[in-house]
Amino acid sequence: MAAEHEGSSLASSLTDLMTSLAVIFILLLVATLNNAKQEVEGAKSEVLTLLEQALKEFSKQGVQVAADPKDPLGLLVLVPEDLLRFKQNDPELPVQGKQFLSGFMPKLVGIACQAGVREGISSIVVEGHASSEGTEQRNLLLSQQRSMSVIQEGLQVLGPDLHNCFLQFVSAAGRGSAETIRTGGAEDRERSRRVIFKIRVKSLEQRRFIADVKPFVARAEGGQ
Repeated sequence: MAAEHEGSSLASSLTDLMTSLAVIFILLLVATLNNAKQEVEGAKSEVLTLLEQALKEFSKQGVQVAADPKDPLGLLVLVPEDLLRFKQNDPELPVQGKQFLSGFMPKLVGIACQAGVREGISSIVVEGHASSEGTEQRNLLLSQQRSMSVIQEGLQVLGPDLHNCFLQFVSAAGRGSAETIRTGGAEDRERSRRVIFKIRVKSLEQRRFIADVKPFVARAEGGQ
């Protein structure tokens, strides 16, 4: 009986120990995840603040910088449709759109390519949109062409250094008429024909990978 009691006590102690270790592991995991989230949020907030400062002069024209509610790593730069207005069934930028981009793009790309910022940015997506007029296939093509029109115009107004840096980050995307703007329940077709900028910061895993790889790259370059 004593042996059985001793065995039962040992099993109970082991169970308690395993339970305690499991609780400690969960607490450490939660703390690590919270720290990682705070680190990424801090990086995103820093880029957001810099963008707001750099684009402050355009806020009077209605340009807005905000966190992307659909992407924890994303930031949005929203440009009013009257600055980048596209005519129905037309992907070409009007004169006022080109004039706007000549001042706007160097500021936007200048911040993204600034030392200490560019290492933390994963991508800049120029996203085109269309109204619901026409077929889905045509709207998808139009939205893609509109995003490319903005990129091409932007590349023309950037200096060599920003030009090369922008090409490393940028990509064009067309959303067709999937995200039209509605006012009072009805589609606002003019406002729906627009382009927005999405900036994505690097995840913690991407940042750590780059930090781990840098010493090897430096040694390899030093040996050449």
